[in-house]
Amino acid sequence: MSRMTRRSVLTLLTAGALAAFAAPALAHPHVWVTARAELVYDREGRITGIRHAWTFDKAYSAFVTQGLDRNGDGKLTPDELQDLAKENTESLVEFDYFTVLKSSGRKQDFDAPRDYRMAYGEEALTLTYLLPLKSPAAAKTVSLEVYDPTYFVSFTLAEGDAVALAGAPQGCAINISRPKNPDSGASAQAQAQPLSEAFFQTLTAASTFGVQFANKAIVACP
Repeated sequence: MSRMTRRSVLTLLTAGALAAFAAPALAHPHVWVTARAELVYDREGRITGIRHAWTFDKAYSAFVTQGLDRNGDGKLTPDELQDLAKENTESLVEFDYFTVLKSSGRKQDFDAPRDYRMAYGEEALTLTYLLPLKSPAAAKTVSLEVYDPTYFVSFTLAEGDAVALAGAPQGCAINISRPKNPDSGASAQAQAQPLSEAFFQTLTAASTFGVQFANKAIVACP
C-alpha cells in the first residue's frame, strides 16, 4: 500500500479519507461506482479482455479532482486527468481490479491494464480501461463479477446494456444479476451485529464480505 498516493482509490481504502460522505448509520461504502463492461473476443471466439467504464459518484469525483485544473479554465480535460487515470488503474492490481472472470468455473488471471483514460462530465468522473487476460478464455460459458471485497467501493451495474460483447460469436446470450440492496448494508451479518469502521478496516483483498454485493453477468455462447 505504500506505493500508492493520496489520490488513489486504494489509498482511500486505508485512510478513510471520504468518511465524511458516508451515511452516519453505515460506515461503508464510501465510494459509489456505476459500472459498464465490455467483453472483448478475438477471431477464434475467445475472450481476450474486459473493457471497463466506471462512473464515480459526485462527492468522490469532486474530492479526487481538486487542483487538477492546471490551466484554470474551469474544465477538466482527459490530458489533465491522465496521471490520475494511470494511478487509479495501476493501483488496483492488489484487488485484481475488483473483477472476477471465470471460464468454465476457473478464475482467470489478468495482465497489466491498458488504454486507461478519465473524462469529467455532469460533475462525475468516468474511468475507462482495458483489462487484458493473460491467456484467452475459450469456454462457451463465462461469468463476470464486479465488486470490492472490502465494500469500501459500492459497484452498481448501469441500467440497460451494462455488459456488452465485442466480436463475440453469433448467438451468445447475457444474463445479468444484481444484488438486491447493494447500498443498504442489510446483509445477514450486518443484521446480526452492528458493523463499525473498525470491522471494515480489518478487511483485505482476500476477504469475502463484499461478495454479497457482487454484480454478476453470465455469458453463454453456442
